This record gives sequence, C-alpha cells and structure tokens, in this order.
Amino acid sequence: MNGKVIIITGASTGIGAELARQLAAQGAKIALAARNKDKLNEVAKDCPDSIVIPTDVTDPTQCQHLIDQTVEHYGRLDVLVNNAGRTMWALFEEIDDFDIYHQIMQLNYFGSVYCTKAALPHLKQSKGLITVISSLAGKTGVPTRTGYAASKHALVGFFDSLRIELMDTGVDVTLIYPGFVVSEIHKRAFGADGQPLGESPMQEDKIMTTAECARLIADAMKKRKRDVIMTTRGKIGMWLKLLMPSRIDKIAQKAIQDRQ
Repeated sequence: MNGKVIIITGASTGIGAELARQLAAQGAKIALAARNKDKLNEVAKDCPDSIVIPTDVTDPTQCQHLIDQTVEHYGRLDVLVNNAGRTMWALFEEIDDFDIYHQIMQLNYFGSVYCTKAALPHLKQSKGLITVISSLAGKTGVPTRTGYAASKHALVGFFDSLRIELMDTGVDVTLIYPGFVVSEIHKRAFGADGQPLGESPMQEDKIMTTAECARLIADAMKKRKRDVIMTTRGKIGMWLKLLMPSRIDKIAQKAIQDRQ
C-alpha cells in the first residue's frame, strides 16, 4: 500500500485506528475521519503522512467535504475504507425506543453509501478500491443484534450490487466479515435503554485482537480480494447456513452466550 491515498472512516478507535497505523507503516497516506478530533489527532501521531478530517458520516455534506479535502490535499484517492459503525446489545422485546434502529442504520449503512457516492468519481480515475467492514452479522442473524444485523445485511446487499455496476471500471469492492474483535464498539453499544453500555460485555480474551483483524484487512486490501471471512467458525457457519440453516441459528445463539 506504499504511496496509496486511503480514507478510513471510524478511524479514532478500534479497528479503524489500528488499520490506519498498520497501513501508515506500509507507506500509505491516510485521511483519518471520525467525529472525535482529539482521538483522531492521537492516531495521527502514529501515521507520519496523514491528515485529520473530523466527519460525521451520517451527514452527506460532511462526507462530500471529507472526500474533497482529501483530494485537495493529496491530489488523488486510491482507497475508501468504510469502517464507521455502531452496534447494540439488547433483545428486541426489551427495546422501547426505535431511535436505536434509526441511528444504527444511519451510521452503519447510509454513512457508507454517502461516502462512496462522493468518492466514486475519484476512485474511477485511480481504478481504486472500496473496502467495506461488514460483520458475520451481515451474513446471518445474531441474537441481541437485530438492528446491527439488519444494517450489515443492507450494507452487503448494497455493495454486492455496486460491485456488479462497477465491473469493467477498474474499481474493486472488498467486503470484510470479522467475527468478534476487541474494540471500543462493544463499550459504545446501545443497551435496551438507548444508552451506551459503557463497558464491554464480551470476554475479550476469547476473541480476535484488533491488531490481527487489521492485519487481515490490510492483506485483503493489498490483494484486492472480493470477500474475507476472518474466522474458521465463520467459514464453517456459511456452509452450515446453506445445508443446515437451523443449526447455524443454534451456533449464533451459543456464540453470544459463550462470550457474556
């Protein structure tokens, strides 16, 4: 990725921040985007050739500004990483405020759509790459994650469709499907009351590290892979969903129970 100009949304913490550091170490030029400017500045200290562009991706005007500022600064755009996202941790029947679902869809789905729309003319010029951080919840349902899974399913449907539209343009789409990863996203997950949990409900010693997740994403970007399912459990699960769909439901249920 040496010399590539890369925008990463959700770059202030977690997977986005670690991916920025690893790509910067390979010589990439990074535009760091998220709402928290102070945290972005901390990440920028580890990324020698980077710019900080505070951005709320739920606002299409700010998404356009992100792209415009990046191209103005670097003169081109090679890769857009749609990473910004938020999750939830609550049973559907416990939820009274449907604003949780609206917020998750706005950030996880529409934020990626807005950024991609603004970036696409520049990516066509560079024959670039769109990298989308989805989730195994974008492939199959997950209990306590109804709104999150819905947003990730929407994301996958959109970018699978866009990939076909972009055939013969030189622009590739890479969809990433992490399992559970150590990340700030779990602490910021919506509870049933609509407030952030404040602490991770996961047993983090049992799940993938942020560094390993970012390494796998960076490798997929370099190889311009179509899809990356990161875990053996996830890969087996996709086959089981085709052959034994009721079995994958039980596996998803157990996966949540084992990590609480």
